[in-house]
Amino acid sequence: MNTIEIHTEFIKLQDLLKFANLVETGGHAKEVIQGGEVLVDGETCTMRGKKIRPENVVTYEGVTLQVAYAT
Repeated sequence: MNTIEIHTEFIKLQDLLKFANLVETGGHAKEVIQGGEVLVDGETCTMRGKKIRPENVVTYEGVTLQVAYAT
């Protein structure tokens, strides 16, 4: 599981995928999210603007991300 540190209250799902270098562009993020390829807490999520907070776990193409607040 990879940990991504953020300095804000949340990060949008599409931005998380870009920040973690799992997709190259926002357009690609939109495609994979709306195509049902991304899981949030084990369930398919098609909302690219979904707010991801440290309690959420995101999975895409076998890569699992855990968000944490930067200290």
